[in-house]
Amino acid sequence: MTAPITRRRFNQTLAAMTAAGAFAGVRPAAAETVFNFQSIWLNDPEFLGYMIAIDKNYYADEGLKVNYLPGGPNLIPEGSLLAGKADIALTNVITTAKAVVEKGAPLKIIGTQYQKSPAGFVSLAATGISEPKDLIGKTVAVSTIASSTVQAFLKLHNIAQDKLRIVPYQFNPTPLINGEVDAVIDFVTQMPFLVEKASGKKASYFLLYDYGMQLYIDLVVVTEETLKTKRAELVKFMRASRKGWKENFTDPLKYPALYHDTWFKGTGSTLDAENYFNSTQLPLMDHPQGLYAMTEDGIQRNLDALAKLGIDGKRAMFDTTLLAEI
Repeated sequence: MTAPITRRRFNQTLAAMTAAGAFAGVRPAAAETVFNFQSIWLNDPEFLGYMIAIDKNYYADEGLKVNYLPGGPNLIPEGSLLAGKADIALTNVITTAKAVVEKGAPLKIIGTQYQKSPAGFVSLAATGISEPKDLIGKTVAVSTIASSTVQAFLKLHNIAQDKLRIVPYQFNPTPLINGEVDAVIDFVTQMPFLVEKASGKKASYFLLYDYGMQLYIDLVVVTEETLKTKRAELVKFMRASRKGWKENFTDPLKYPALYHDTWFKGTGSTLDAENYFNSTQLPLMDHPQGLYAMTEDGIQRNLDALAKLGIDGKRAMFDTTLLAEI
């Protein structure tokens, strides 16, 4: 009677066959490069391209295994990089520049997801806020992380801070809907929809980008060491991610519906809000040179905006050489 094949016996046989050259001419599969990828915020359509690239094996096809790490209001992506918890992170240009300039953090920006930051002042249309000067005399809710940006924005437009009332913002539209505040600063890819849905009233907004604060956001950032030792793999990551975003935008309504009860589960968002977000963000990300593009003009605009914030950013923070290899 033939002895049963146990796992141990199979492994012994496999080892013997390999030693004997039984698999001559057959190349073993290359080991996957593992990347821990730190998101900047909670799971929502802002990160759909990466989720699609994971699910459709775009990363695997490049020999990568990507572990997606959600972010949140209390997470500092640069800290995850410097602590070795993440290999790649999405960050804010302000916090990254401050880490490099003030702390000497060895970080490099190798691409940007958003060409235009979605951050803007959102209000009910009835308040008549459509440009910076309309903020005078109004009550505006501002989060802690946006406070320095708002201060610089007001200074840029010669608006003294005591000309408006600034109160804390907890990423909740209720005070705006109830008329407790006149405007909030938040992403325009979501907040106007939430306000209109909850209030039944028309919302209005304007982007900080369109009024002098021309900042990238969701920067692709790595440490100098990762850039040095895993350059080829980073190019593969960006190429697969770009493929994921391209697939997403073939139909902006497809993946929110597919991911509402999976990737987005537990966030409290609605499918309608996710559809709005995904449909609205494309113009802010699009660039003739493709996703992640950083032109010299664009980099200079960011450096100029950082200077308005009192941050002496340098061109050396940006490495555009990988973009040519995608």
